[in-house]
Amino acid sequence: MKKKKHIIAVQANALNTLKVNTDTTLLLCLEAQKRGYKIFWYHVNDLSIDKNKVSANGYFVKFFEKRKNFFLKNKKINFDLSKSKYILIRQNPPFNMEYINSTLYLEKLISSVKIINNPIAIRNISEKFYSTKFFKYMPPTVLTKDINKIKIFYKKYKKIVIKPIHGYAGKGILFLNNNFKKKEISKLLHKNGHAMVQKFLPDVKKGDKRVFIINGKVCGSIRRIPSKNSILSNISQGGTAVKTTLNSKQNKISSIIAKDLLKNKIYFAGIDFVSNYLIGDINVTSPTGLPQYKELTGINLGETFWDSLEN
Repeated sequence: MKKKKHIIAVQANALNTLKVNTDTTLLLCLEAQKRGYKIFWYHVNDLSIDKNKVSANGYFVKFFEKRKNFFLKNKKINFDLSKSKYILIRQNPPFNMEYINSTLYLEKLISSVKIINNPIAIRNISEKFYSTKFFKYMPPTVLTKDINKIKIFYKKYKKIVIKPIHGYAGKGILFLNNNFKKKEISKLLHKNGHAMVQKFLPDVKKGDKRVFIINGKVCGSIRRIPSKNSILSNISQGGTAVKTTLNSKQNKISSIIAKDLLKNKIYFAGIDFVSNYLIGDINVTSPTGLPQYKELTGINLGETFWDSLEN
């Protein structure tokens, strides 16, 4: 008798937006397929609850490695998500009401399906607010919507970086150097609300270190170097990944955060350092960088991800 394949449901963005060589979600799906899983793919706005059953409209998908046409999807169906063995929450931020609503749908499944990351956990953990638990490892930082507080901070440190609280992928970041750009700051605060304001770290020009945390353990890291005349290291903003290692201080801080994340039911996360400073972006919504790490080191952390989850 043929063994029935287990199903992994993936809540993510449109299939044609995946980047074949750099997408962590694709790497995780390819590894799952090698292990015999079937992949069901759906979007946040495809979720429904009917008669207390959580379902989604989506597709069973077959992925292919290193091919231009890297996926083949079946006819769209409505699928009962309780029949999944695992659900991966992998849509890109922003962390908005649509994102929160998806966690409320999936919360109804946590007693029967393993969901990565736990929907209650990612709803409770704002990536930048959560980092305030570790202020002592960060550069001077304030979180505020008060432009006068930002001005006082600017006068003290001269060079500062302003990041939207729920921003992602280096988007919407403002660097203040030679003057206080009140109009631009007001526009940022009006559009995004509260912001994280930090002392500028000159070493960011040498790149940041993205650290991968899986199941409470520090599993590896890459250095991301900004493109010329940029302070943004994100790969999506033109940054380049290179091989690196963590020094003892970075490793110690990473281990402390990893244990706290596991305690808070976060299985997979990414944290970032500039020099020896945690820069406050603790990525729990859709961590990235695993394909770059695999390319640089030959180590597939997708295997670590599934080994640890299955065991």
